[in-house]
Amino acid sequence: MTASHQSEASLQDVPPDFQSGGHEPASTAKLALGAIGVVFGDIGTSPLYALKESFIGHHELPVDLVHLYGVLSLIFWTMMIIVTVKYVGIIMRADNNGEGGSMALLALITRRTGGKRWTSGLIMLGVFATALFYGDSIITPAISVLSAVEGLTVVQQSMSPFVLPIALVIIVGLFFLQARGTDAMGKLFGPIVLVYFLTLAALGVYQILQRPEVLSALNPYWIAQLVISDPVRAFLALGSVVLAVTGAEALYADMGHFGRRPIALAWIYLVFPALMLNYLGQCALLMNDPAAVQNPFFLMAPETLRLPLVILATLATVIASQAVISGAFSVTQQAVQLGFIPRLRIMHTSASAQGQIYIPFVNWVLLILVILLILIFRESTNLAAAYGIAVTGTMFITSLMMMVLVFRVWTWNKWVAGGAITLFFFVDGMYLASNLTKLVDGGWVPLLVGMIVFTLLTTWSRGRKLMMDRLRESAMPIPVFVASAANSAVRVAGTAVFMTSSADGVPHALLHNLKHNKVLHERVILLTVKIADVPSVDPTKRCEIEDLGRGFFRLVLKFGFMEEANVPAALAQVTACGQEFRMMETSFFLARQTLLPSARPGMPIWREKIFAWMLRNAESAMEFFRLPTNRVVELGSQVEI
Repeated sequence: MTASHQSEASLQDVPPDFQSGGHEPASTAKLALGAIGVVFGDIGTSPLYALKESFIGHHELPVDLVHLYGVLSLIFWTMMIIVTVKYVGIIMRADNNGEGGSMALLALITRRTGGKRWTSGLIMLGVFATALFYGDSIITPAISVLSAVEGLTVVQQSMSPFVLPIALVIIVGLFFLQARGTDAMGKLFGPIVLVYFLTLAALGVYQILQRPEVLSALNPYWIAQLVISDPVRAFLALGSVVLAVTGAEALYADMGHFGRRPIALAWIYLVFPALMLNYLGQCALLMNDPAAVQNPFFLMAPETLRLPLVILATLATVIASQAVISGAFSVTQQAVQLGFIPRLRIMHTSASAQGQIYIPFVNWVLLILVILLILIFRESTNLAAAYGIAVTGTMFITSLMMMVLVFRVWTWNKWVAGGAITLFFFVDGMYLASNLTKLVDGGWVPLLVGMIVFTLLTTWSRGRKLMMDRLRESAMPIPVFVASAANSAVRVAGTAVFMTSSADGVPHALLHNLKHNKVLHERVILLTVKIADVPSVDPTKRCEIEDLGRGFFRLVLKFGFMEEANVPAALAQVTACGQEFRMMETSFFLARQTLLPSARPGMPIWREKIFAWMLRNAESAMEFFRLPTNRVVELGSQVEI
C-alpha cells in the first residue's frame, strides 16, 4: 500500500538500537503530583460507587458484620494483589523504552522473543485488550460523572430530576473542550485531585474514629468467613468489588508520561492509604447506619459539607474522564502507527508536550456513545453492571502477556514465576467469571464495543498485508527499472519523492508518472516510512540511504509509534542524499488505491467491503505526513485483494 503511514516492518523485527528517549529531567515530587492528577483519577473515583454497588447492585448483600467485613477485606486484598503487586511491583518494570500499556507491552515481548509460532495469538490478545479499552473509555465518563452528580440527591432529594440533564451537560462540555487541548487544564489536575484524596482520607478517619474496630476487617480471615457462610453471593459480589480497582491499567498505560517511580510513590504513600481509609470509613458508617448503604460515600460527610463534597467529587470525575479520553487518543495514535487503524487526523494541541493530541473522529464517536449509554442506563447502578467486564477482561489478558514476559523474556525462576502467575490467574479469573454473570444486565456493552473495534483493527491489518502482497507481486525490480528508464526517459530539474510502503520494487506511482508524463526528475527518491515498535527512534538512526545510481536513491525514514511522522522535517535533516532538500523544488508523488474483487479472496467479502470503506475514509497521506499541499501529486491505481 503506497503512501501509507503503516509500518512494513512487523512487530518483531525492529532492533533495539532504534530506541531512544526517556523522560526529561523533573523532580520526583512534581512528577508524582502530576501522576496523582492524571493516572489515579479513575481508580480514585471508585469509592463513589464500588462499596455501594457491592451491597445494592444487581446481586444484593445483607448489610451485616460478615458481609461488610468480607467485602472490605476483598477490596483491600484485591488492591494489594492486583494493583500493588501485579502492576506496581511487576508489570510496570516491563517498560518499552519508558512507555507502558498493552500495545507497548506487546511490542516489547514480540521483539524480545522473536517470531515464535505463538506470537500471532499473543498479538491478537494484545489487540483485543486494546479494543476492550475503548469500551472502558465509553463507560468511565458515564458512570463516574453520573455517580458524582447523583450526590445532589443526598443533599436535596428534589434534585433527582436534574441529575441526568446536569450529567449530560458536563459530558458534552468535557468533549467539546478536548479540541482546546488539556495543557492548561492539566496544571490544575494534580492539586484538585490531591485535595480530593486528602478529603477521602479525612472522611474515612472521621468515621473510623466512631468505630475503630472496623480496622480488623483488613484481616483475610473475613474473606474466608464470607465464602464459607455465603459462597454464592460471595462469588457474585466479586463483580462489584472489582470496581474498586477500575483504572489500575492506567498506572501502566500512563507510565511513559511520569515514570515508574513517581507513580509507585504516589500510589503507596497517598492514593492507596486514602482509598482504604475511605472504604474503612464507609464500612464504619454502615455498621452504625445500614440504611446509609444507598449512598455511603456522600453520607459520610456532615450535612453542611455534602454539597462541597458533590462539587469536589464531580471535578474529580471530570478529571478521571479526561484522563480516559486522553488515553483513548494515545492508544489510537499507537494503533495507527503500528498499522491496526487507518490514518486519522491527529492534531497536536501543545507546542511543547508531544503527548498532547486531539483526534476529532475518536472524540465525537466517544461523545455520541457516552450520551447513548447515559440515556439508556440512566443511573450509575445500572451502568455498574456494564463496567466490570471490560476491566477484568483487560486484566486477564495482561496476566497472559505477563506469563510470557516472566518465563520467556525475564526468565524468572520457574517456581517463583509459576506461583505468581497462578495467583494472578486465579484472582483475575474469578473476577472475570463473576462479571460474566452480569452479561445480560449490561455487560454486553463493552464486549460489543470491543468485538466491533477488534474486527475493525484486525480487518485493517489483514487487508493492508494482502494489499502490500499484491503490490509486491507486480512490482518491477529496481535495478532493472533504473537501467532501462534512466537512459530512455527525459530528465527534468528538481527532486521527485515517490512514497511507498514497500522497500522492494518500483512504486506504482513512479511507473504511472513515467507512463503518462514520460519524464523523470534529476533526483528520484523512493521513500518508505517505517514505524518501529518502540516509542521513539534515535534521531541519528532516523534514516537509511541507499544510492541506486543515476540519480536514484532509496530512503527509509524510521519513527517510533509515539512520534509524529513529519516527513518534511525529517528530510531537512538528510545530508547524504545529494544536495539538501528544498521543499519548493521537491514534488511528492502519492498513489491512491482502488480495490477490485479478486478471484482469490484473502478475506470474506464482508471484511473486504469494510476494508475498502476504511481505505476510502482514511486521512490523506499528504496531511498525515505533513507534506506541503502545493507540492503533492496523487496518482490512482487499482489493486485486487
